[in-house]
Amino acid sequence: MSLVSLTTDFGLKDYFVAAIKAELYQEIEGVNVVDVSHQISPFNHTEAAYVLKNAYSAFPKGSIHIIGVDSEYTPENVHIVMLLEGHYFIGANNGIFSLIKEERIPEKIVEINIHKNIVSSFPVLDVFVKVAGHIARKGSLDVIGKNINQIKEVTDVKPVINTAEDQILGSVIYIDNFGNVVTNINKKVFLEYQKGREYTILTKSVKLHTIYNSYTEAINFSIPKENREEDGKKIALFNAAGQLELSVYKSNPQTVGSAHSLFGLEFRDTITIKFK
Repeated sequence: MSLVSLTTDFGLKDYFVAAIKAELYQEIEGVNVVDVSHQISPFNHTEAAYVLKNAYSAFPKGSIHIIGVDSEYTPENVHIVMLLEGHYFIGANNGIFSLIKEERIPEKIVEINIHKNIVSSFPVLDVFVKVAGHIARKGSLDVIGKNINQIKEVTDVKPVINTAEDQILGSVIYIDNFGNVVTNINKKVFLEYQKGREYTILTKSVKLHTIYNSYTEAINFSIPKENREEDGKKIALFNAAGQLELSVYKSNPQTVGSAHSLFGLEFRDTITIKFK
């Protein structure tokens, strides 16, 4: 059985996702299609990479991951397939792949060259599905593309360390369904530069002095519920992906607000950690 995942910025209002799935079912016998997300912000490479990077490792090796974000074919936005840790990624060479692979070395990368045989105004449907079918049938990547050694690298999403190494300058890379604000500062980088020092997390409206390892760790359950600082508590924690996240405990973006709305933080806004 073949397994294909879909990550797109197409949303669910239009027909695009249904058409892609229908074509996959025709192209690959017995395929199992899994939606990672179709709510990626339009053309947002960083958001797409964050979501797929933290989902794909849960899939079995041999899975095929189609990325329909900023996928229009142009001379500056060619289509590629990347084989990484036994997983196949199909999408545009727009920087998303570099954010997914990070420091790891792919087993193979090819630039797709079947476009001359396909009339396409919707490459995810017309090209990516055909490539997925070829891979699912154990076809060689060399048949549908030429080997390349380099892909477009995106480096401006990495946190910056000042020369005195007493400050990490990061930014918001993702806002989740609960309004939690995810930054590009991960636990490894934080511990490398903290060196046991006290610290302050600074945003344009909030200061925090503690990073928790879970939401529940932030609540003192030994105190009677009526006396706890609980609902609405401002929290910094390392989330399941190991990234520094700013949150409001049990927030609801539709009612009481969230870190996104209450802290006034948007994509790319600055987050600073200062060490003492």
